[in-house]
Amino acid sequence: MAAAPHVPVLLQPILDAVGTPHGTWIDATMGAGGYTRALLEAGADRVIGLDRDPLAHEMAAEWGAVWRERLVTVKTIFSRMDEVATGVDGVVLDLGVSSMQLDRAERGFSFMKDGPLDMRMGDEGPTAADIVNQAPEGLLSDILHRYGEERAARRIARAIVRERATTPYTTTAQLAETVVANLPRSKPGQSHPATRAFQAIRIAVNDEFGELAEGLQAAERALAPGGWLAVVTFHSVEDRAVKRFLAARSDTGGGGSRHLPERAAREPAFVLHGKAISPSEAEIAANPRARSARLRLARRTDAPAAPVARRDLGLPEITLPRRS
Repeated sequence: MAAAPHVPVLLQPILDAVGTPHGTWIDATMGAGGYTRALLEAGADRVIGLDRDPLAHEMAAEWGAVWRERLVTVKTIFSRMDEVATGVDGVVLDLGVSSMQLDRAERGFSFMKDGPLDMRMGDEGPTAADIVNQAPEGLLSDILHRYGEERAARRIARAIVRERATTPYTTTAQLAETVVANLPRSKPGQSHPATRAFQAIRIAVNDEFGELAEGLQAAERALAPGGWLAVVTFHSVEDRAVKRFLAARSDTGGGGSRHLPERAAREPAFVLHGKAISPSEAEIAANPRARSARLRLARRTDAPAAPVARRDLGLPEITLPRRS
């Protein structure tokens, strides 16, 4: 059964941990408003919905009218959430592409539906076609390998460069055809052969790893003492980054051994709320998109916010050339 675009993944474990959400919350990736509506219905006094996608705000103008002043929507990237509000009681981050984007062929995210090769979550910056047609072979290979963990990255990049020399890439079907032609046929039960390549290019187009690194720190700055941070990931690299961030910012320092020097004691910025939570079999059956999801929860202390380097989160970084 296909998931409805508004289905919020791992919502119930968030509500179970939080109880009744009070005060002001930020839904940092509003999308079709699943978490926003659930938080408002559960008792939040106000929700600030952030999204870079104009479509999310067009949809919110329809479903959000009933909430009046309890709902505020802002078109921005979530790494700037602390510029929108501070002292908030909770932040929810649902990472990755949304169903409403995947399901619209004209957005160019899906290899299952032919459309323009776009993949932008917002309406600014270079498109997937710009990257695929202009990036040098080595850069394309790096994107596919480091962002998509694609083993055949070099072979696919070489094929793309060869094909674009005569016919520039303009559609998702063109790109998917090249990727599939350079990979072994998938076995029953395996994901589509183009999954990793499309994921990698989408991450590059939207700087998703950079946004995550900056967004986690923005959430730390935005949260009031006692505020909740809930992060839902669908990608192993992102989940590891969230785990490392929370481990670093919940660490009290001290310790040490004959192998490692003692670290200065410090006040932790977060208190972890258990381990990562996976969806139940019932949720997966009702919403197959939830299968790879992981939820991590933590609660903010009154310790000062502090920066965390992207490299310390294990997030690969690739510098893209400016668009000509």
